[in-house]
Amino acid sequence: MPLPKRRHSNMRTRLRRTHYKLNVPVVGECPRCHKPRQPYHACPSCGFYNGRQVLDIKQKTRKAD
Repeated sequence: MPLPKRRHSNMRTRLRRTHYKLNVPVVGECPRCHKPRQPYHACPSCGFYNGRQVLDIKQKTRKAD
């Protein structure tokens, strides 16, 4: 197994690590309820995608004490 002969400099290590980053997810607006949602995904708040309901979203109800 070959081993490195010399140590890598800090700059070379950092240049290699510049690609280790997270991407910000793309967020659009639901055309029906105007809440944020990812494109090409069903809306998590209303359950609609492409003009029809694909998820059955139960509305949370608060109990009055």
